[in-house]
Amino acid sequence: MTRRNFIKWLIAAVWTFILTVSIFSMIRRSQADTEGSFTESVAAPTEHPTETVALPLLSFFIISDLHITSGSSSQSNHLRKALNDIKTFGDKAQGIFITGDITDSATPVEYREYQNIISQYQLPPVYANMGNHDYYNVWIDKNGAWNKDAFPNGKTDAMARQAFTNLFKLDKPYHDVRLNGLHFILLSQETYVQEKPEVGEGAWYSDEQMNWFQSKMAENKDGKPVFVMIHQELPPSGQDGGNHTLIKAKQFREVLKSYPNVFVFSGHTHQDFTNNTQHYIKETFHWFKNSSVGRVLDSRYQHVRKDASQGLFVEVFADKVVLRGREFSNRTWIEEAQWTVQLSVKS
Repeated sequence: MTRRNFIKWLIAAVWTFILTVSIFSMIRRSQADTEGSFTESVAAPTEHPTETVALPLLSFFIISDLHITSGSSSQSNHLRKALNDIKTFGDKAQGIFITGDITDSATPVEYREYQNIISQYQLPPVYANMGNHDYYNVWIDKNGAWNKDAFPNGKTDAMARQAFTNLFKLDKPYHDVRLNGLHFILLSQETYVQEKPEVGEGAWYSDEQMNWFQSKMAENKDGKPVFVMIHQELPPSGQDGGNHTLIKAKQFREVLKSYPNVFVFSGHTHQDFTNNTQHYIKETFHWFKNSSVGRVLDSRYQHVRKDASQGLFVEVFADKVVLRGREFSNRTWIEEAQWTVQLSVKS
């Protein structure tokens, strides 16, 4: 090989080497880019993955002590405020339960006022039981005035029961209902001082009602929560009640003691959710003392916050029940009235 040809060969070899190295490097970079892109697209997680939010099985309102009064528009306005708020929940509220004292004196005029207000709203089904004030027509004379001296003013307790059952289309003042498979039992004061002077302002339940209550509770064998509505509160555990309390309280507690997820709701005391009184008591059941739509009272039973109007909103989940106090006058949740009760698992 001549010197000239050798130089040509050497230059060609060098260029071939350079070209080969360049091509190899390009291939490696392309592979690295491809691998990097693949790794990023697969491995990069969503920073905030979407979580499934459990929806309640049932939601409902419990309101109490409306005290609709023929001579005052205050209680009527409070009921309107409550219903105006409740209707904004739409189908998120599947029922409304009233735990007694729908009216102040159970007169026909007051019941008509209640009906006139309710009829103005598209609401979920409304259920109720009787409170002591729903027997007060015996104190009202023919002129619509309070007349203790003329008691019973030509009225009877039977007439009060009939007025209530006619209004709510019931056979008896106590009854039960099932919503979305959950059981609601509404016990009801059955008599007042015209028939039984000794009961005073207490809640007297007949043996018939108590036997019915026991049989209704026996239907609940699946461990699902059961909701029991009363009006007057319970006396201390181990005692029967009297004036302003549930009279057959020992039997009432005995009926409930073997059922794990029972919620009892009472009214009557009108206590403001914000006044630091005890609104939840845990016994063998969960007892909640509701406030009032018509007249919210402080711990001294004074009507100080005249604009206040309160109730409970209850949401039932598969594993818990969430309860929140509602201030209807300004459509807000009450911070002092927030509870979450975990349900017991049936063994």
